[in-house]
Amino acid sequence: MIPTKELKKRDLYLNKLIAFQDTEPVKVITGIRRCGKSSLMKLMAAHLLESGVSSEQIVEMNFESYDFKDMTSNGIYEYIKLKLLPHKRMYLFFDEIQRVEAWEDAVNALRVDINCDIYITGSNAFLLSSEYSTYLSGRSVEVKMLPLSFAEFIDFHGFEIRESTSALGGTHRRAYDLHGESYELKELFEAYLRFGGMPGIADVGLDQEKALMLLDGIYSTVIVRDILEREKRRGRRQITDAVLLRKIILFLADNIGSSISVSSIGNTLVNEGLLDDGRKNKPSAHTVQAYVNALLEAYFFYEIKRFDIKGKDYLRTLGKYYIVDIGLRNYLLGFRNRDSGHILENVVYFELLRRGYDVAIGKLGDSEIDFIASNANEKIYFQVTESMNSEAVRMRELAPLQKIKDNYEKIILSLDTGLEKEFDGIKSVNVIDWLLDY
Repeated sequence: MIPTKELKKRDLYLNKLIAFQDTEPVKVITGIRRCGKSSLMKLMAAHLLESGVSSEQIVEMNFESYDFKDMTSNGIYEYIKLKLLPHKRMYLFFDEIQRVEAWEDAVNALRVDINCDIYITGSNAFLLSSEYSTYLSGRSVEVKMLPLSFAEFIDFHGFEIRESTSALGGTHRRAYDLHGESYELKELFEAYLRFGGMPGIADVGLDQEKALMLLDGIYSTVIVRDILEREKRRGRRQITDAVLLRKIILFLADNIGSSISVSSIGNTLVNEGLLDDGRKNKPSAHTVQAYVNALLEAYFFYEIKRFDIKGKDYLRTLGKYYIVDIGLRNYLLGFRNRDSGHILENVVYFELLRRGYDVAIGKLGDSEIDFIASNANEKIYFQVTESMNSEAVRMRELAPLQKIKDNYEKIILSLDTGLEKEFDGIKSVNVIDWLLDY
């Protein structure tokens, strides 16, 4: 049933669903818990109603609801069969369907047997692994959902951006709340870096204590339901040590944007005394890899690979990890500014993913480019830094880009661009403007 309270638009994702409406592929919405997948399905259902589809043609099943607690794969099929309308197309919405064993049998059978359009969500990439690909290979399309972008954060928290013309003819932007109070965009960006982009925070307001309680609930649910419980359902026993799992999470959160070898994580945890629960031996690289993979599958962390620009191939050497939401990182580690450069990188990385780019770290000899963003139509090189005011920083950030001999766009993103907007064809862009101008 469509909720009475107004849902905030997530047009970036809703338009993707609408584009595939009434096509054969099953629409699969993936992403970390509480990033807005259920709301997106409700937005899609509302769109269908506005388009003339009757409410009787829409069936919604949330498998975290007590109503469907004991639902089986056969039960899903029979439940839907009872709802069918003669000679009408049905629109089926299955939320957190991975909680039902052999769910893919029901989805595949419904897809084959009845006239329907199917939408499903899941909070774990295991949803799209072996069983899923076997049953629905080539017959599904994935919509990858992330927490709020900075532009969405501003909208969700009730701010409006207005532009004015300065005395020198340039434009200046400020944000206004519902009461007409105005704020510098940098203030709101600092709030975004503090609270993160989980949509639920907009319901409790920018209150640190309430936000931390909400983030604690998200963290606990991801760890328990999407990692520990999932392992049991899979009949595996690789992820059984909750203490080790938390230590690895804290390590990865503390080292976002840093080059990390999975084999070195166990060594570091032991050497720094972070495993203090009486264990005598460090975890094996195989064990650590299993735990890291579980975190990647739960969309808690994302891994980025290195790309050799000259050799035009991905490298097997050290990759980097970024956390899906800076608010979750602050919940885990506390609020601090000492690694603000990597935090800025984290924000840029996920914005590039939202915009549909494939993203890699660039390697050119001894130099490294923060991000190579590419899609079917373009390639852009990015460096990310806090400020371009210092000549030493300018030289450091420009040098890797200047070594690249192709003609693709090159951009340095920073909070303080300095006076110059371009260096030898390399653009210097304010990161806040870049986040909003899309």
